[in-house]
Amino acid sequence: MLDLAGRKIERIMVRATNWVGDAVMTTPALAALRDNFPEASLTVLAHAGVAPVFADHPAVDDILLFDSRGRHRGVSGVWRMARQIDRARFDLAVLFQNAFRAALTVRLAGVPLRLGYDTDGRGFLLNRPIRLEPGDKQVHETEYYLRILARAGLRAESSLPAFHYSGAVRDRASERLKRLGLDRAFLLGIAPGAAYGTAKRWPAERFAEAADRILKRTDGTALIFGGLGEAEAAFRVREAMTSPAVSLAGETDLAEAAALIARCRLFLTNDSGLMHVASAVGVPLVAVFGSTNPVTTSPRGGPVRLIRHPVECSPCLKPVCDRPGHPCMDRVRPGEVAMAGLGLLDETRPE
Repeated sequence: MLDLAGRKIERIMVRATNWVGDAVMTTPALAALRDNFPEASLTVLAHAGVAPVFADHPAVDDILLFDSRGRHRGVSGVWRMARQIDRARFDLAVLFQNAFRAALTVRLAGVPLRLGYDTDGRGFLLNRPIRLEPGDKQVHETEYYLRILARAGLRAESSLPAFHYSGAVRDRASERLKRLGLDRAFLLGIAPGAAYGTAKRWPAERFAEAADRILKRTDGTALIFGGLGEAEAAFRVREAMTSPAVSLAGETDLAEAAALIARCRLFLTNDSGLMHVASAVGVPLVAVFGSTNPVTTSPRGGPVRLIRHPVECSPCLKPVCDRPGHPCMDRVRPGEVAMAGLGLLDETRPE
């Protein structure tokens, strides 16, 4: 077993994953890393799109942004990033991201201890390589990242994913709700998109029908979330709804979206990054699964109901469905999603 315990480690760099949901699922490992090295400074290297997951996390001291489309693009970008890392004089690099480039960059930067899975042919670049065992991809992703630490001889206790945001972000979200006249309303959150591909997306019109059924019982308003690339899906949900609905897709950053989601009483979602955000802030949610595997990517946090109808080709893990009629999603009906949501509301009703 590899052993890092007992070594003098004062500066740690963590290479974050590139997708929001994956980033949220690394937060238990991040907390465990802090537990192992409570006096060390901890910097997370992350894309701007996932940096808010870590910006206010209590385990994190600093954020280093990775600009893959700008100054860190291509071969010259690898060298620029390596020089930045070199100047910080990190003692340990922990790679939650599995790509060859991540290992090459920290090797070029001369980080003394380089820890991560030996995926993508990069094992020779790591002096603390962790062999990827066949069963590692069959466990929940939170455990997948914790195993990196455990196999390096570090403490790696399981915990729930967490998304922290500042008081300023909370105030910004509250001000937005006041401007919309929704600061005292029952809020139903909806995330109809999924960045990985259309195979993960339940039809927008069915989200609308399920939301309408819930709001007819609760007399509230739907807040529809997503990034710029999901604005069309959000528009289609809003246009199909008969109940009050506001689309915020593309209008908030991730931190404000998390603060607004935390104000919702219930959240309807695909398997997406915002699903994991909602779970991490403790909101009851109903998640529709089709092409993906709930064993590895189900939400871990607040009360959850998973809606899934297994078919012979699911989980295929493909970004786009190649079967006529998208069968795994077509079998999920608005009524069962609405019933699951209403059941959650009854179970979690404030006393």
